[in-house]
Amino acid sequence: MVQPRLILASGSRYRREQLSDAGYEFEVKPPNIQESALPGESPTELARRLAYQKAIAVLTVRPNAVVIGSDQVCALDEQALGKPGTTEAAIQQLQHMSKRLVVFHSAVAILSAHDSKQFTVPTEVVMRDLTSIEIQNYVALDSPLDTAGSIKSEQRGSLLFERVTSDDPSALVGLPLIQLSAALREFGINPLA
Repeated sequence: MVQPRLILASGSRYRREQLSDAGYEFEVKPPNIQESALPGESPTELARRLAYQKAIAVLTVRPNAVVIGSDQVCALDEQALGKPGTTEAAIQQLQHMSKRLVVFHSAVAILSAHDSKQFTVPTEVVMRDLTSIEIQNYVALDSPLDTAGSIKSEQRGSLLFERVTSDDPSALVGLPLIQLSAALREFGINPLA
């Protein structure tokens, strides 16, 4: 059985690595969309909207494919923390997150011409009491300037955590692979088939 063409609508190298490591054959087509929050939009709503917009932007030009759009928003006190972009911003974000509960909302939209699936997997992270030296060293070592909330959990980010709670541990990296693989099987895509 020939599986449908799968496209990852994302420029994230982390999501690309996750999908590749899970054995999927796919192509990457980063969409060009505006990623800022709308007035009054919650972090969950923002993640869901962006995941859908990424997927629909690519499906519009590739209507015979199955497209995965995904976005992750880090929230502190229900306020979205973006990608820091600079060392100073990353240090400041991590200082604010010290000893606090942070929620990473990982949203996925899977679209084809005939079907769609959307879901969001929250991951709650309790940050431990971080010293200024630990924060500075972490930022220097992992350079988390392109990640939501300045955290690379697949590298040294887990050293900053006191506790993590999630239905899917892979969601923290960017793609919740447990739910994603279940949804993709419904689209006829299964690397184990």
